[in-house]
Amino acid sequence: MRSEKQLSQLGFKYGKSGAHSARSMMIEELTHLLFSRDESATKANYEEDIINFNILHKPTEKSRRLTYRHLVDLYALDNDVLLFRVLRKWWERHEASQPVLALQLAVARDPLLRASAERILQLEPGEHLSRESIEALLAQGDPDRFSAASLKSFAQNINGTWTQAGYLSGRAKKYREVPDVSYVNVAYALFLAHCHGLSGQRLFDSFWCRMLAQDKTRLYELAHRASLRGMLNFKQASEVVEVTFPDLVIPEFNDAEDQ
Repeated sequence: MRSEKQLSQLGFKYGKSGAHSARSMMIEELTHLLFSRDESATKANYEEDIINFNILHKPTEKSRRLTYRHLVDLYALDNDVLLFRVLRKWWERHEASQPVLALQLAVARDPLLRASAERILQLEPGEHLSRESIEALLAQGDPDRFSAASLKSFAQNINGTWTQAGYLSGRAKKYREVPDVSYVNVAYALFLAHCHGLSGQRLFDSFWCRMLAQDKTRLYELAHRASLRGMLNFKQASEVVEVTFPDLVIPEFNDAEDQ
C-alpha cells in the first residue's frame, strides 16, 4: 500500500477540510469546460477560459475566480496530475459515464466528500437519506469544529454532488438510487485502486470498486469491456484475476523515503 505522501503526488488529497465546504462538484461547469478544449489543454488554458473568456457564464470576476479555484480543488485541471490526466484521457469515451467519473475524482480529492461515501453506499435503493445524518457524520469526532450553519451547508453540497452523480434523487428529500455505471467507471476505479498499490482480486474488493455499487460479476463484465477497448488488460480464471495498465505510466516510489 502506498503512503498518503506518495498518493498526494498522484493527485489524491487528505486532511480534514475539502472543496465541498464551498460548492458541490459542479458537473455542468466541468462538462462544459472539458468540452471546450481537447485533452492537451493546460491548466493555464482552463484558467484563461474561465476567468478571461468567461465560458462558464459567471456574472462577476470574483465568481469566475472562485469557480476556477473550486474546479482546481476538485479536479486539478492539470495534466501533470496523474488522476486528472487519466480522467481527461477517458472523459469522451462514454458520455453517460461522465457524472460518475467526475464523482470518482472528486472523492479522491475531497476528504469531506470521501467521508460521506460509506453512509451513501450502505443505503438500500429507495431508502431515504436525511441531511441531518450527513451533518452528524461530518461532526463525528469533533462536534464543535463546525457551526450548525456550516454543517447544513456542507451537507447540502455533499448531497447535491451525490445527486448529480445519480446516487440520490429528489430535491427537498433525498432517496438512494443505483447509479449508471459503465466500463469507463470500472476502469477508473481499478486505476485508483492500482494507484494505492493493490493488485489482482484486491482491486475489485477495494473502496473504489465498492463505490460503484455493482456486484462482482458486473464489475468483471465491465472490466472485460474496458479491456476490449484497450483501456487496461484484464484476465480472469475463476477467482484469479489480473489487471494491468500498459498505456499508463505510474511513477515509481522509494518506500524508504517515507520511513
